[in-house]
This record gives sequence, C-alpha cells and structure tokens, in this order.
Amino acid sequence: MEAMKDATQSTVGLPFCKMHGLGNDFVIVDARTAPDLITEDTSRAIGHRSFGVGFDQLVVLRPSDVADLDVEFWNSDGSRANACGNASRCIGRIIMEETGKTEATFRTGHSLLTATSAPDGQISVNMGQPQLQWDQVPLAREVDDLMNLPIDGAPGAAGMGNPHLVFVVEDAESIELEQIGPGLEHHELYPERTNVEFIHIIDRTTLRMRVWERGGMITLACGSGACAAAVVAHLKGLTERKVTVKLDGGDLTIDWREDGIWMTGPTTHVFDGVLSQAFLDSV
Repeated sequence: MEAMKDATQSTVGLPFCKMHGLGNDFVIVDARTAPDLITEDTSRAIGHRSFGVGFDQLVVLRPSDVADLDVEFWNSDGSRANACGNASRCIGRIIMEETGKTEATFRTGHSLLTATSAPDGQISVNMGQPQLQWDQVPLAREVDDLMNLPIDGAPGAAGMGNPHLVFVVEDAESIELEQIGPGLEHHELYPERTNVEFIHIIDRTTLRMRVWERGGMITLACGSGACAAAVVAHLKGLTERKVTVKLDGGDLTIDWREDGIWMTGPTTHVFDGVLSQAFLDSV
C-alpha cells in the first residue's frame, strides 16, 4: 500500500486504499499519516456506492501504545462496529507487509487481535473466544438457552465483539434475505441490532452461509458471522470445531481452538485512491 503513503504526502484530500476479503469490501484510511477526518457523516458519504466509494465497512488505522495498530470500524450507515473479521485479515496483511514479519497485533474496540501469515498467501486471525452469555452478546434480557432463542426457527446467539443471530435452515440459498433480514436485524431481543446468518449443514466439517449484515445490507462474506455460525453449529451438535464455511464470495476456514477462533482466508488489495477535497467539503 505504498501508493497510499505517497499520496498522503503529495495530494490534497484524504488517501485511502480499497481491499476485500471474499468480496466483503473495505475502504481503509491510515490516520497515522493522513488527517483523521472520519465522522458519522463522512462514513455514510464514503460508503455510498453511487455518490462515494462504497464499502461494507470503513476501517481507520491509528497509532497504538499496546500493539502494531489501533483500529476503528464504521458501517456504511454511519454506525460503529467493534469487530470485523475479514477486515481484520486485511489489516493483518497491511501490518505484515509494512514490517516484513509473519505476525501482527492490533487493537479493535473489542479486543487485542493477532494475525499470522498462512499458506498460499492467505491470512489467519485469532478472533478470540465467542461471547456466550446473554448480556455479553448482548441480548435485551436473559434467556434460558442461547442456542435456542425464543424466536421462530429457534436460532442461536453468539457475540464476536458484535452480535449475531444464527438460523440453521434446510436450504440457505432459498432464504430471501432482503425480505426478512431488516426485521431480524432490529429484533427486540437485540438492543444493539444484530448481524443475521442463515446456514445449512453440508457435512460435519462444511456448512453454507448467507448473511444480512447489521447496517442494512447483504454482504458476500462476513468473517465474524462465519465464526459465530461455526460456534452455533458446533454447540447445536451439528459440526466439528473446525469447519469450512462456504459464503457467496468464497470459503473461509474456521477453527475453534483453546486460544480462540482462528479464521483463515484470502485478502485482495484492489486499488489506492484519494478522496478529493471537494468531496470532503461537501459532506
């Protein structure tokens, strides 16, 4: 991402890079070297796919006194998120390319994460342990069984630094996400709204997942959602602790180990650019 650094020093405006993990796409702003201009309004403006750049999440990189970087996540509707799995893999790649090391650490709003290089150019990130208490997910009230919520379809709940609602269905392909996703995102049991995943089990080590992401969109992939889906599927007795999650944008490997949930998959650096001063002034 050297072009982004060069643009910071020579161009009026706000440099950024565009990356994606399995089509889950991100605008990344390096506030270590560029102005820290991100607000709710600028996040919405940059996130608009017709009038801005477009993204599933906006990522802001900042200096850290405890890790390689501090990281902030924004949704395209201007709301904040504490976790984003595929973006975390992209951040790990940025740090490792900068340092020449095979391991990176960074602090999100949820926790301190570690990323490592993996075979075939892939990146692994330890997303930590899932939150499996009702007030940690969080839910609006205590429920008897997090794996069988009092919602039609008996979905499971898990937190991954952000809330998730996971339905096990016969055929994830047949789910009309755009019809039922918004209502479930705003379900009264989730005071902070929720990501919504629909999975069907292919075998004990493979599942298919589609996702409605908090912030009001269908995304091609969701890393934290894949982790939550793997947790719910395992705790329901349907899969092993290590699974391949098949998403619209490709496959992630999720491995729930003693030290946390490791997620492995590819990342892609698409391009570097600069948001013009005129665009920023119009926000």
